[in-house]
Amino acid sequence: MSGVTSPEPRALRVLVYSDDRNTRRSIVMALGRRPAPELPAIEITEVATEAYVVRTLDAGGIDLAILDGEAVPVGGMGICRQIKDEIFHAPPVLVIIGRAADAWLATWSRADAVVPQPLDPRVLAERAAGLLRRRLAGIDTA
Repeated sequence: MSGVTSPEPRALRVLVYSDDRNTRRSIVMALGRRPAPELPAIEITEVATEAYVVRTLDAGGIDLAILDGEAVPVGGMGICRQIKDEIFHAPPVLVIIGRAADAWLATWSRADAVVPQPLDPRVLAERAAGLLRRRLAGIDTA
């Protein structure tokens, strides 16, 4: 053994959008630092406005966007649809919905996954990890 170790893989970048800081905090806490043991650690960028979501995603480098479907004045489903229409190679999008019955709206928004409120940390981490695995594998979710 030469004692040389391979560099730590780059952190995966996750954008979390909600106008409500408590919602953002609950999403961040549910994800933890690593949503699955085989994935690299994640870096989270929290944003509270639609303009900042679009600007950040347009700049690139985000591996997953998690959007609050209940945010005001612009909900995550509307932003998701805009992202899918306007951003080339947009990252996968997971939308937090107010209730399971709203899943059909997420289909309209072209969300890659949904998680209903109240948040179940296992479900959120599992869905986020699935989308991040696909992203790392180069599978386009758009």
